[in-house]
Amino acid sequence: MRKGNLLIMALIAVLLGVILISVMPAPDAPEPATTTQAPEQSLAPAAEVERYPIAAAPSSQATQPINIEDSDSAYGDALLQLVGAEALGNFYSDRMIRRFVATIDNLPRQEAPARMMPLKPVGGPLLVERNAAQMTIDPANAQRYARYLEIMAAVDVKRLVDMYVGLYPVFQQAYRELGYPRGHFNDRLVDTIDDLLATPDVAPPLAVVQPKVLYKFADPALEKRSAGQKVMLRMGADNMAQAKRLLTAIRSELLSRSPGQ
Repeated sequence: MRKGNLLIMALIAVLLGVILISVMPAPDAPEPATTTQAPEQSLAPAAEVERYPIAAAPSSQATQPINIEDSDSAYGDALLQLVGAEALGNFYSDRMIRRFVATIDNLPRQEAPARMMPLKPVGGPLLVERNAAQMTIDPANAQRYARYLEIMAAVDVKRLVDMYVGLYPVFQQAYRELGYPRGHFNDRLVDTIDDLLATPDVAPPLAVVQPKVLYKFADPALEKRSAGQKVMLRMGADNMAQAKRLLTAIRSELLSRSPGQ
C-alpha cells in the first residue's frame, strides 16, 4: 500500500478527531484499557444493499484480504508527516485503523467506549462551574478542543474524499472484520455524520451532575442522546457549529461520489 494513499487515514482521523475524542473522566477515574472489542452481532445492520456506494471503489467485492495491522505502521508515518511528532502523541499507536472504524460504528450508539478511541482524551478534566444551585460546563472548556478544530478547518474536503475513495477497501475490510460481514462502512460513516449533525442546539450553560466519578448531563433527555452527540454538546456551542459546518461539507462531498444520490 502506497504511503501517500495512507494520508487519507490521517486526514479522516484528524477531521473527525474532535468528534472521536472521549470526554476526559474526572481526576480519580481509572485509565481506560487500550484493547479493542467488536460490537455485539445483534447490533449489526441487516440490510445488504449499499445505500451510499462509493462509485470508484468496488471494495465491498474485494477478493484479496487486506493486512490491516501491516498498514498501521505506514499510517503512523503518514500521521507524522501530516501533523508532526507532538500532535502524533495524541493518537494511540496500536490498532489505529480498527480503532477508527470501531469508533465510527459506536458514535451513534448510547456508548462509545474510550478503549476503542483512535485518539487519546483531550487534555485535562472537563471544566465545570459550581455554585449553590447547580454545576454547569465552564465556557473555558471549549478551548480544550480549539486545536483540533483548527486542524479540521485547514484540510481540503475534496482532496480528503478523493483519497478516501482510493483507500476505501481498507476501511471496508476493517468494518467487515468488526462483525458486519454484509455491512458497508461508507453507509455507517454517513449515518454517523447524520447523527452528529442532528445534535440539538442547546443554549448554554449546560447543567451537569456527578453521581459518581464521571459527569453526566442533568437533563435526562440530553443524557439519553448518542455518545457522539453528547461529545458535540460538551464541545461548546461555537465549536459545535463549526464542526457541523465541516461535517456537512464532508457529507456533501461523500454523496457526490455515490451514484443515484
